[in-house]
Amino acid sequence: MDQTYLTTDELSAKIKYDVRTIRERLKDSVLLEGTHYVRPFGGRKILYLWENIERDMRRVAGINRVAIPMANGGVVHG
Repeated sequence: MDQTYLTTDELSAKIKYDVRTIRERLKDSVLLEGTHYVRPFGGRKILYLWENIERDMRRVAGINRVAIPMANGGVVHG
């Protein structure tokens, strides 16, 4: 599977969180090394794995639930 690698600045722009918040509050508590980010070649630089982050954000938010559309425009959650 192809992965989209993002710097902290790029991730910040995508998820609308401040760079400092990502580094100090999310990294290593919500965003885990090996799952959500890697350090290429054992260096200091961190690259975030967008598809894994997006998957887990949706999972926690419950967005992947089944929704059945109704004629009036609403949905029934299954």
